[in-house]
Amino acid sequence: MTATPGFLQPPAAPPRRHGEWWALGLLALLLGGQLLWLRWDALAADARLRPALEAICGLLRCPLPAWREPGAFSMLARDVIAPPDRPGVLRVQASFRNDARWAQPWPALVLTLADANGRILGSRRFLPREYLGPGPHPALLQPGQASQIAFDLIEPAPSVVAFDFRFE
Repeated sequence: MTATPGFLQPPAAPPRRHGEWWALGLLALLLGGQLLWLRWDALAADARLRPALEAICGLLRCPLPAWREPGAFSMLARDVIAPPDRPGVLRVQASFRNDARWAQPWPALVLTLADANGRILGSRRFLPREYLGPGPHPALLQPGQASQIAFDLIEPAPSVVAFDFRFE
């Protein structure tokens, strides 16, 4: 019987440890979930991902933020007038349409007033609750839906002759 010295014997295979890979996979999954949660609004706003997210949230019954695409609103008519019976007041009237493929919330409306030289006399961002006024209003404008708004504001200067609307 010949005994082989220990230094000549092949090294023993290290024991397999599957627990480390399982824990690493779990940590990667948790990190992915956290990134998804933090970037949920941005992902839901991506037109390429939106249909897939709607399908997933339809199955999982998870809330999906409303689609927001301010550039998809088309201004149909607009006017800013000074009512003769109300000095110092301007009446803002506009109609616009949602041309997006999805329903979306009412946009913020930015109104800029200028004089004859193009100098800006005032600018303000109006939130939907400010220009819609009291009363029940639908939360979303459906694709192709048009709406009319009208509200009054104090004239910033008597030399207002130009105006501009922008949606945000």
